[in-house]
Amino acid sequence: MHDADRGPEADDYQLAEQDPLSSSPATPWWRNWKVMLPLWLLMLVLVWLGMHFQVDHRIIAGSVFVVGLVSNAFAWLLGVIALVPLVGPLVVKILSIGFIWLLNALGYLVSIVAIRRGYSRDVLTYRGLTLALLVGIVIGYVLGKLI
Repeated sequence: MHDADRGPEADDYQLAEQDPLSSSPATPWWRNWKVMLPLWLLMLVLVWLGMHFQVDHRIIAGSVFVVGLVSNAFAWLLGVIALVPLVGPLVVKILSIGFIWLLNALGYLVSIVAIRRGYSRDVLTYRGLTLALLVGIVIGYVLGKLI
């Protein structure tokens, strides 16, 4: 059978058979796992080295933040989390809710004020409670959607 006799359906079938993990020229670099996985591994190694050599934590956090935003690494990581069956998409949905971001940001701002006034022990207590609240919200949302 010649290529002209197959019709357009055969081309669609051939595209569907292509390996999803292959890096085709049409795939943007920020969606290519062969680029993003080494980028995340490199960031983890550099964070570990920075902590090992006692580099200022603000420099480490700022560097990871800038590299993650410029390279879309955070979006790629959320995409990988979303691949987990049943629970993954729900966790990604929760992590993208603005209320969670607002609650966490407010906690950091209050932490700065409290630490400057000398309440560092209390800050640890309420940050632990905030983390427990956020984890509880995530678990409750996931269980609520599954049941």
